[in-house]
Amino acid sequence: MKKVALITGGSRGIGLGIARHLVQKDFCLAINGVRDLSQIEGVLEELRKHGPEVSYYQGNIGDVNDRQRIVDKVVSEMGRIDILVNNAGIAPKERKDILETSEDSYDHVMGINLKGTFFLTQLVANLMIQQKTVNADVFNCIINVSSISATIASVNRGEYCISKAGLGMVTSLFAARLGEFDIPVYEIRPGIVKTDMTSAVQEKYDRMIDNGLCLQSRWGEPDDVGKVAASLADASFPYSTGQVIMVDGGLSLPRL
Repeated sequence: MKKVALITGGSRGIGLGIARHLVQKDFCLAINGVRDLSQIEGVLEELRKHGPEVSYYQGNIGDVNDRQRIVDKVVSEMGRIDILVNNAGIAPKERKDILETSEDSYDHVMGINLKGTFFLTQLVANLMIQQKTVNADVFNCIINVSSISATIASVNRGEYCISKAGLGMVTSLFAARLGEFDIPVYEIRPGIVKTDMTSAVQEKYDRMIDNGLCLQSRWGEPDDVGKVAASLADASFPYSTGQVIMVDGGLSLPRL
């Protein structure tokens, strides 16, 4: 039976790094994103060289109608969802001190990063429970891609940090609720990873990394996160539900 992974925000950055590793493990991929299909055809073509089936499902997980449509269409076309990778996330349109953060920016970030992820997870979790009644031996899991910002404060993008801290509790809640169905829920917390989102502050982080910010003196790559996600999706850690895996080069390790 084919294994199907739905990856939100899977057409670039960390999501694409995860997609590349999952397709090499013979997962059929349901890639979600907000860009037009014409903008990601090259990405899909690349992935299809390695895997049996890769499809794109455009939509905004922050929108209730889009969420339902995405899930319904994936199930209609691919038959099931075995792995949910909650990777989609946005930064504030403008980095502002928390004394100046607007409600619009707060609502926009939280609506996608936290609310959208929560309710998409709810939809897919209920689907996985139904699938388990048909075949209890099939491995299903949920992987939340969070950030070191869940615990490390950045006062110029507070709404982002709050959304990632909230995602940590989403991991705990769904791990607790889905334990009886043997559906593990994991969280990956990347550190400073080279993506579109961090490109605007590359010089700043280059200096900080050179000055010892991380124990391993380099940027993280989407590939680093992809390797971890693929191991989780491939049932290599079936008895570790609720666990947080840091992929940050030792940045979060307390030191004197």
